[in-house]
Parts: sequence; C-alpha cells; structure tokens
Amino acid sequence: MAQYMFLLYDSEEFYDNVTPEAWQEAMKLHGAFAEAVEAAGAQILGGAALERSTTASTVKQGNGDPIVTDGPFIETKEALGGYYLLDCKDLDQALTLAKLCPSANVEVRPVMDTSPDSTPPTP
Repeated sequence: MAQYMFLLYDSEEFYDNVTPEAWQEAMKLHGAFAEAVEAAGAQILGGAALERSTTASTVKQGNGDPIVTDGPFIETKEALGGYYLLDCKDLDQALTLAKLCPSANVEVRPVMDTSPDSTPPTP
C-alpha cells in the first residue's frame, strides 16, 4: 500500500450563503466517499476541512528573516478547502477514488518516503 494526499480545491462562494441543510448534504457526500474508500479496500488515514483562505497566513523563506503575510500564497478562484490522506494499493486506485470525492478539483499526490533508508526522489 502507498499513501496519497488528496488536496480538495473548491470555490469558497459555497460558504457565503450555505444553509444548515446544504451543509448536512455536503457532509453526507463526504460520508459516502469515506464508505466508498473502505469498500474499495483502501483507507482514509486522516483528513480535515480547512477554514476559509482569508484566515491563512503565508511564511515566505528568502535571504534573511522569513516574511509572514496574510492570506493565501496565490489568488485563484478555487482555494484549498480540505484534504484526505489515503492508503491505497497504487496510483490507479487513488485516481479511481479521487473521481468519487465530492470536490470540484482533487489534486492527488503520492506521499514521499523520507524514512532513514529511503532514496532521493527521481527528477
């Protein structure tokens, strides 16, 4: 099994007028996604919804002291709104499950092995 990070990007406009009923429906969709992951023999290792991007701070490293700024790193119509960390058989299974995730855009990335006996990533 390998670990994959699912980064969920959506428009934050959903939160502007979300009703309690719409919120519960969204949570049901994520619950159904979790059930589909288990049914596929994969496992959700972690995950969370994130507060709006307006609450973000960015630390930029450069020459000298790090600089802290308000807001997200870049401005886009979609913002990182949450994530799942999954344990999957392989990338094919991860991509199949990402198609079931109730998010407008799901970025799937393998988690890098940084254990003491790991090898450097290939270019």
